[in-house]
Amino acid sequence: MKKIQALWQFGRGSRTVPGVSLRKRSILCDLVIAGASLFYFGQDYALAQDINSGLAGYWPCSDINDNMLADYSGNGHNGAFTGHPIWTAGKLTGALRFDGQTEYVTANNVVNTSQSFTAAAWVQLENELTYSTAFSQDGANVSGFYLQFLSPTDSGLGSAAGKFAFALLNSDSTGAAPARAVCPFAPVINTWYHLAGVYDSVNNVIKLYVNGSLVATQSVPAAWSATGPVAIGRGKFGQPSDFWPGKIADARLYSRALTDQDVRTLYQAAPADSPIRPPAVPLIVRGPYINTWQAGDNGPGTWPAFWNGHVTAFTGIARIDGTAYTFFGAPSVSGLNNQMQQIQLEVTPTQSRYVFQGGGVTVYLTFFSPVDATDIQRLSMPFGYIIAQTETNDGNTHNVSLYFDISGEWANGNDSTLIKWGPKQVTHAGGTLQVHTITPASPQVLTEFSDYPSWGTVVWATNSQTGFTWQSGADATVRAQAISQGFLTNTTDSNQPRAINNNWPVFAFNFQFNGLTGQASNPIVLAIGHIRQPAVSYLGKNLPPLWSSYWANWQNMLSFAYDDVASSAALIRANALDNTISEQATQANGPHYAGLAALALRQAFGGVELVGTSSRPWLFLKEISSSGNVSTVDVIYPSIPVFLYTNPYLVQLLIDPVLAYTESGKWPLVFCVHDLGSSYPNAAGHNDGGGENMPIEESANMLLMTAAYLNAASPADASAFALKHYKILKQWADYLVPNTLDPGFQNQTDDFTGFIAHSSNLALIGILGVDAMAQIAKYAGRSADQLYYSQQGSSLITQWVPLSEDSSGLHLKLAYDMPGTWSLKYNAFPDKLLGLNLVPSGTLQQEAAWYVQQEQPYGIPLDIRHTYTKADWEMWTAASTDDLALRQNIVDALYDFVNTSPSRVPFTDWYDTISDTQTGFQARPVIGGIYSILARLNSGN
Repeated sequence: MKKIQALWQFGRGSRTVPGVSLRKRSILCDLVIAGASLFYFGQDYALAQDINSGLAGYWPCSDINDNMLADYSGNGHNGAFTGHPIWTAGKLTGALRFDGQTEYVTANNVVNTSQSFTAAAWVQLENELTYSTAFSQDGANVSGFYLQFLSPTDSGLGSAAGKFAFALLNSDSTGAAPARAVCPFAPVINTWYHLAGVYDSVNNVIKLYVNGSLVATQSVPAAWSATGPVAIGRGKFGQPSDFWPGKIADARLYSRALTDQDVRTLYQAAPADSPIRPPAVPLIVRGPYINTWQAGDNGPGTWPAFWNGHVTAFTGIARIDGTAYTFFGAPSVSGLNNQMQQIQLEVTPTQSRYVFQGGGVTVYLTFFSPVDATDIQRLSMPFGYIIAQTETNDGNTHNVSLYFDISGEWANGNDSTLIKWGPKQVTHAGGTLQVHTITPASPQVLTEFSDYPSWGTVVWATNSQTGFTWQSGADATVRAQAISQGFLTNTTDSNQPRAINNNWPVFAFNFQFNGLTGQASNPIVLAIGHIRQPAVSYLGKNLPPLWSSYWANWQNMLSFAYDDVASSAALIRANALDNTISEQATQANGPHYAGLAALALRQAFGGVELVGTSSRPWLFLKEISSSGNVSTVDVIYPSIPVFLYTNPYLVQLLIDPVLAYTESGKWPLVFCVHDLGSSYPNAAGHNDGGGENMPIEESANMLLMTAAYLNAASPADASAFALKHYKILKQWADYLVPNTLDPGFQNQTDDFTGFIAHSSNLALIGILGVDAMAQIAKYAGRSADQLYYSQQGSSLITQWVPLSEDSSGLHLKLAYDMPGTWSLKYNAFPDKLLGLNLVPSGTLQQEAAWYVQQEQPYGIPLDIRHTYTKADWEMWTAASTDDLALRQNIVDALYDFVNTSPSRVPFTDWYDTISDTQTGFQARPVIGGIYSILARLNSGN
């Protein structure tokens, strides 16, 4: 097999995203273009033996700079940019995102369109407003072919309007007659489709394939030769036209007619999951108690579960012409013997988009957990959403109903708990919401069972509409009703309260679509959330959820929240955020980094919740899956990159409660407290000076996080904040000055490794904390203090380097008195993030060279004592180094772990770099550390 090594290269330019400082990098991408296999980023996909025969032009979008899109056919058809399409994550590797107005790519003439040829690409539309062409080749006046989307508003198209087509005009003239092979179904926006158009000059036919299947064949006259350039992202009709609004990836031109098997193989070459295969898929993840995942590859056949594995059942069943198919969950009921096939899953930072097929029907199912980081009113709403559409895919009409239910398991973590329920109706702008409410019969306020709240109300709601019915009752009864009849009874089970596991009560909605065609149904929106009052307690005082400052009751909030999604406003914001993150992450460190960022965002925000009032909002954090502490300082610390990146104000809201407690006088010690309470949701404090104290760790963490917030805040806000909290911050800095250079036998954030004396990494964080105090003093206008702490930081670091240096001269030690040892100095990241630049560049370069030698298949071990590591610290290490090859290696190794690990749990941050398995922890907000590279780039340092 011939292997070509390709480099991603990109630099500064107007095509890049504002706010991200990009440096030229080279990232290895191996691509086999001949033989029997195709290799993308460590994954092997079987291909037809001769799939590269006749490959005349190939643009995978894995290799790009400001001036050129590389052609991997070996024929030199590199593409030139018009406008500034943006490099982002794609279906296989990268993709280009076009604005639908002026942007496209052209390469010199590739195929003779009067002879047999094939055009293929992965495409995704962001809107469906007008004609849009993904792929074409110019003639003098019109394109020689169009792989396109047809305008939904052109009445002359008849039933072809709003569908994919492969089209040829019978001459090079704007007055020429078109011949089209048209897809029988309409695409849904923000969904990947593989399109292939084939012209067979021997048989004078054109064919259109969608997702590997032949969907249309059309006879055509002999084609003419279009001698102009290939165009990706537009067509030509007198002039450049039909600009593509969305993404295009893996574009190919063949100088032959591909066979059915060839096209199917091309389609199957792409992984079903993109841009990453999640170990567990985030479904509804909005906070510590609204945190449901799918721990498997497929929606049908596995129950969704809370982050700790406790089932929180969600069921999806499609009834198609009287035959029932499961498309989500694992229901077992008479008459339900079929499963739809899951053909696609795309994970974005805020959404998990599934596509299922069966019985001639497609179901599109999106789990949506908004992250409105710059709007704390919306961020405070405890709701996630499920959005469903359906259409036929075989050209026929079908009678379809979609059924959804949740179980009583959403109401409590103990399945023997008695629960009660009832229907409600809530008026909203779009009509009336039908609501199921479920609550424990005897709520235990501010207590948990197996990390799940023992108080509060589950709210499960959707809009009443034509063909809609609802019901509650035993799972077997309600599901059987939907399967056998296609509708529900609009009744409530009166046998309550009863235990969750007593005939398993479920709460169901059903939607009928009789006479369904290839035009997608209007979206069904289902909202699910958990309402708790109070949210938490703080020093014995109950604190309300922040949303209660904006709405008088949950019904009003639900009405607002539902309309925000149903109107598409929430999705428009979410898609903009998703695109920004994907684009900036891809341009920073490639599609692998974009995949990690996509998986991390909801998890990071799923570990926090807004409480208090609009005049004093706080963001509380739960130390999920480790100790369950409230607002653990050294758990906030590794998570802050994601909050700095999305909205630095959230960093203030995270540290405010810690500052308030330590300033209250109730905490008796000179260093910072470890957490605000031993068990969420009760922030009882540690007035006796107890808890898992980490004196240097927590004090430095708070100083560094404060400085990071101040650097990102407005000058006025930074000055006010620094002055308000100056006394306690200075107290911690003054503790560090004499104590941090040679830490005693102290605990530190990696407490699972045990206490350690003379820790080099712990000393480093304290030294950086001292220097951060100089920045804080600057914002407070304390110039003398600024000079003092700056001098102390410089003095301490000059002593730290020789104390840490191993006698070999090759690396720094784990601890001063442990020659021959080493560890990841991830605490160097804030040195770069804050622009302190205390650590000598030579020391960092030496460490980088050593880390390269310690690389294992799935990352660099945390230190010499173990083969495990921490995902957050891996990314902090990547962001701390200016060795771009090392940075990319770390990103790729972590991606490989996440993408292949058999440990099917929400993104673990503690895993083994050799065995590819989880060591411990899952679903923790520390995974916000994935955003460390983006946070550093945004800082400008």
